[in-house]
Amino acid sequence: MFGSRGQLIGLDIGTHAVKVAVLEAHGEGYALRRFGSRPLEPEVIVDRAIMDPQKIAQTIRELFAQVGVRGKHVAVSVAGLSIIVKNIHIPEMTEAELEVSIQWEAEQYIPFDISDVNLDFQILGPSSRGSGQMEVLLVAVKRDKLQEYTSLVSEAGLKPAIVDVDSFALANCFEHNHVVNPNQLVALIDIGAGATNLNIMDGTKLAFTRDMMIGGNQYTLAIQKELGIGFEEAEALKRGQDTAGVGHDEVVPILEKVSEEIFSEILRSLEFFKATTQHEAAIEKVVVTGGCSRLPGLLDFLSDRLGLEVERLDPLRAIDHNLSREEQDMVSAVVIGLGLRKVGDR
Repeated sequence: MFGSRGQLIGLDIGTHAVKVAVLEAHGEGYALRRFGSRPLEPEVIVDRAIMDPQKIAQTIRELFAQVGVRGKHVAVSVAGLSIIVKNIHIPEMTEAELEVSIQWEAEQYIPFDISDVNLDFQILGPSSRGSGQMEVLLVAVKRDKLQEYTSLVSEAGLKPAIVDVDSFALANCFEHNHVVNPNQLVALIDIGAGATNLNIMDGTKLAFTRDMMIGGNQYTLAIQKELGIGFEEAEALKRGQDTAGVGHDEVVPILEKVSEEIFSEILRSLEFFKATTQHEAAIEKVVVTGGCSRLPGLLDFLSDRLGLEVERLDPLRAIDHNLSREEQDMVSAVVIGLGLRKVGDR
């Protein structure tokens, strides 16, 4: 699943927009050489399902032409309920032995027919559960989901060199831009337009991940429903602008109601992590990213409800660039995480 050397083009196909990032080595780090974002029409992607591949492929072609990207080999990522990521604990064995037995091991943890998924794994090291055991990161993606995205990329005239998972791209961006405390649990939350992705980072190790089908679109839909206005006006109000004879202050109660729903989903996921893992340490910090992270007051709201420090992830903190402030606001952590990938990575 994860890939065929050289820097790849990062291609983030989101619910709300398509984004591309071209990075290259620069000193001891990286520089962003090309970036672009192009919005997608509403409903072309619904609940992570591609509804209109022709329109999305055309948008990708237009974006590459607009930004002047000439390469063809891209790193893309998938997310949603068709992907399972689990940390499992199994008897110690070599990677070659695990290659042979991975399907049998996976059958115990994957709620899909094993013949319908593509599997990948990474051995993380000795298990904390006792000698003779090792911890393995197991990833399963439904083949039809994988085919959906690779076909779309091919239709856009590109070559999918790596199909990643949003969670891993997000973690990759976080590790590159933050000094990671190896003894600290951090909740890394990506609140996008159509979904929210929660990752628990144990140092640099992904300890837990979960997708929640709620995101920024819920704010827009709630405003539309309550006020009887159009999509564009509701989007502007969500971002803190006055429009259609309505002041932003009037939509604050609507926004807070949706924020409570998102918080409830995050809290349930955090409680599930605590109940199903053996981590004794508590989560010390929350890092939020995604377009919705710029919603006025959301970070303070989450900090108050969770009783934890909450900060925004800047995906360009450790990356050289010359983007305007407006362009920086369009950059996603996922597209940077994908752009950091190289052919041959697992």
